Amino acid sequence: MTELVATTPGVFPLPDWAKDRLGSLKGHQKEDLIDGGETGEIADAYDEARAEVADWQATAGLDRVVEGQLRWDDMLAHPLCVHDAVETRGIVRYYDNNNFYREPAVTGELTFDGDLADDLDHLAALDGVTESRQAVVPGPYTLADLATDEFYGDRVEFLDAIAEFLTGEIRAFPDCETVFVLEPSLVTNPPEDGFDERASDAIDRVADATDADVVVHTYWGALEEKVHAHLLDADVDAVGYDFVTNHEENLYNINEYGTKESIALGLADGQNTKVEDGETIAERIEWVTESVPAAEFETIYATTNTELFYLPVNRTKEKLGSLAEGVKLADVDAGEEVNA
Repeated sequence: MTELVATTPGVFPLPDWAKDRLGSLKGHQKEDLIDGGETGEIADAYDEARAEVADWQATAGLDRVVEGQLRWDDMLAHPLCVHDAVETRGIVRYYDNNNFYREPAVTGELTFDGDLADDLDHLAALDGVTESRQAVVPGPYTLADLATDEFYGDRVEFLDAIAEFLTGEIRAFPDCETVFVLEPSLVTNPPEDGFDERASDAIDRVADATDADVVVHTYWGALEEKVHAHLLDADVDAVGYDFVTNHEENLYNINEYGTKESIALGLADGQNTKVEDGETIAERIEWVTESVPAAEFETIYATTNTELFYLPVNRTKEKLGSLAEGVKLADVDAGEEVNA
């Protein structure tokens, strides 16, 4: 029987009090964003906010709890923006929305940093998340796509270096049940012929760095057919599909080319404050499973399609509750069918 898992791709909004406190402590200018060296009251504020966000997820009843990535001022570019071998420069639009990140220009060798593992260690120190802990990392193709290379001088070598860097970071993680690898650039700026296979190889290397279940989550549309086919060559446990933005082409890819034994479904809109109720989430799970007649999934991860930092806190918490409720309703319906 399929295991249903309610989870998120992470990158949560800061609690309102934390925005105010950190604004007072750090300032609000570009040069006041985090650089990886926070201590004292700033570090304490992030610790307190991290515990609160973990409590949101546990209270809602999610099956996986993420750290929240509250320190990621630069969204997916964060791991590079805090690295010593990277210069952060002008503000760049984050895909096709009104959020921005500092352009990370890689000017030296990308050696091990440990920033991502440090955040997860803080999550691991909280009570009650051992069996539900989930890590979130940007995918190697997306991170290379968002950055500028001024050191390696070759696109393939740069992608390899990013993959090697992420591999080192993941190996330093505490034990996790799941690792979500976020790869929106595979959709928004897909790799061309030849490079699509290299992007899949880079993901494969990143996935090999952990014994946890690895989910490569894609969003803001559907993958091109060939990119999707190459992605399935990577040794990952599940691929994530955005069933909010483009359910038809994602369904086509799955039915035409297959997918992994497990699947992640982006069912709730991470960029829209309209809250889908639990029944809607359950109906969408049922619709996908009925629309993929050839597949019986080992695990279905029910999630928002995108990260959650676009949403205000109250809507974020409501969407967490809907995901958890939707999975419970779908689980009950599936059990009734089995027993009928």
